[in-house]
Amino acid sequence: MLPMFAWGAENCDKPNNDFDGLYCLTKVYLEADKELNNSYNKLSKLLNKQQKATLKRGQLAWMRERNDQCSYNDGDGFFVNMSCATNKTANRVNFFE
Repeated sequence: MLPMFAWGAENCDKPNNDFDGLYCLTKVYLEADKELNNSYNKLSKLLNKQQKATLKRGQLAWMRERNDQCSYNDGDGFFVNMSCATNKTANRVNFFE
């Protein structure tokens, strides 16, 4: 977890079980995702129509790459590595800023 999102993990320093850990990781991921959406929207407002289209294509490509690297479906279920998704999302926020 990156420090900028660590504040969202209050009471998550020592989860009692895997479900608590997943809750905490999800909470931190959602905060990172919110920051990413804010950064994306802020940047988008500064761009012309063509630049916005390029930004959108780039973001969709980034999302596909994130999903490919951080999740999989093995037939029994869909699995997401929340640490991977959070780190990639935080890195994307840094890219936009």
